[in-house]
Amino acid sequence: MNPSILIVEDDAHIAQLIQMTLQVSGYRTEICPDGIAARARLSDQAYDLIILDVMLPGLDGFSLMEALQQAGKSLPPVLFLTAKLDVADRVRGLRLGAEDYMLKPFHPVELQARVEGILRRHQVETTVYQAYDVCLNLGTRQVTKAGRPVELAHQEFELLAMLMRHQNMALSREQLLSAAWGYDYAGSTRTVDMHIQRLRSKLDWGEQIKTVYKLGYRLEVPA
Repeated sequence: MNPSILIVEDDAHIAQLIQMTLQVSGYRTEICPDGIAARARLSDQAYDLIILDVMLPGLDGFSLMEALQQAGKSLPPVLFLTAKLDVADRVRGLRLGAEDYMLKPFHPVELQARVEGILRRHQVETTVYQAYDVCLNLGTRQVTKAGRPVELAHQEFELLAMLMRHQNMALSREQLLSAAWGYDYAGSTRTVDMHIQRLRSKLDWGEQIKTVYKLGYRLEVPA
């Protein structure tokens, strides 16, 4: 079963954006609009990850974590969302056990990457993607073609995961570079082109991975 994620966010637009982004990847999601409602839900339901806004009505994110810990509740990993992050807030959150922080506004691709990283670190079962005769398992990081294992380098795997997650969507070289190499990578987007060529060769996907003129690439899958 795919991981379940609780989104605790009072801004309905942001909450829905997060939910749509995660559902594309196959995650099960629920939304809570305030800290008090989230405390009640977390008291009797289990989740694999909490995406938690710091500034919430009723009970802020830090106070919510403190209240649950004082009640003896075992918490899953927490990814904090905040519009402004200073050192004191970061230290407080980390001391409470937060796994990571994201600043608003954020790019959906970055959110996906951070969620996947957290779940991988905590060895939570993750999504399996299928396209043609190729299967990619995010949890085991295994790729098979027609049932046979395909050996991929780390960046090749990340590029393929990105393409399979966004089937039939045009992705820029910059998006692919960030997903596979990280947001602080200073290398050229030509690196993406080289790795895409290797993917095409290893998977025999010369026609399936389309070049999008002056933009990037798209994994084309029949509806």
